[in-house]
Amino acid sequence: MTSDGPVGSESVARDPDALIRRAGARGDPNRDQHFLVDDRVVDRIPTYLPDEADRSHVLEIGGGPGVLTDRLLRAADRVTVVEQDETFAAHLRREFAEEVEADRLTVVEGDALDVELPEFTACVSNLPYSISSEISFRLLPTGKPLVLMFQKEFGERMAADAGTSEYGRLSVSTQHYGAVEVCEHVPREAFAPKPAVQSVIVRITPREPDYEVDDEQFFLDFVKALFTQRRKTIRNGIRNTAHISGLSDPEAVVEAADEDVLRKRAGNMAPADFARLARLAAETGL
Repeated sequence: MTSDGPVGSESVARDPDALIRRAGARGDPNRDQHFLVDDRVVDRIPTYLPDEADRSHVLEIGGGPGVLTDRLLRAADRVTVVEQDETFAAHLRREFAEEVEADRLTVVEGDALDVELPEFTACVSNLPYSISSEISFRLLPTGKPLVLMFQKEFGERMAADAGTSEYGRLSVSTQHYGAVEVCEHVPREAFAPKPAVQSVIVRITPREPDYEVDDEQFFLDFVKALFTQRRKTIRNGIRNTAHISGLSDPEAVVEAADEDVLRKRAGNMAPADFARLARLAAETGL
């Protein structure tokens, strides 16, 4: 059951269409604004947080008219929303005035790529797809559980296994920080206005990788470098991408690496394989 009017946190959930009407502005595809209007989907999103996740302070990126914000306030002790659009930021403060007054909701107006993010315990967001990569790699190093909405192809690449066509740099880099699962496919019709693409909800549960990385930035740069040559063997990838990886002596790495590894291609290298090769590369080729 949903309500058309503003309600307190103990009442029924707010109706998405009514929230959009009260905001006084609709989503603008040209500004990457597509708002969830399917109650069934938005109700499920907070439930995808891991059972053990700390819900004391949940971060939301891109609150818009507050459809997901409303559900998060029912699932969390506190919520901080980062919203760049001043119209929607003002609406959120007005719509959830009681929660703001009670210090259960903080609205930060600004670009999520630039503002100082608060200390949060989990992040649940319907992200603007144009900043999916940048904001994800701002959130991932925090080591907090994430439940994020992405364009279908992007989310599936995050979760892809080695040896599949979707597997790439994004897969390795994301899985370095946590276990990645696609929780739900979301149709275009769940949004207003409808986006041109299908969407997925992805859960990223932080965990320590089952391999060691001495220099995380070099590891990520090395993975990036080799995937720019994904159709070539690892041998040629190392030789051709020193300007990306930062290697000063790529030939020394080739000479030190195992021949079986050198014959592989990046798409068939598991994250642990990249980690071992990156450690060898740092020891012999920097």
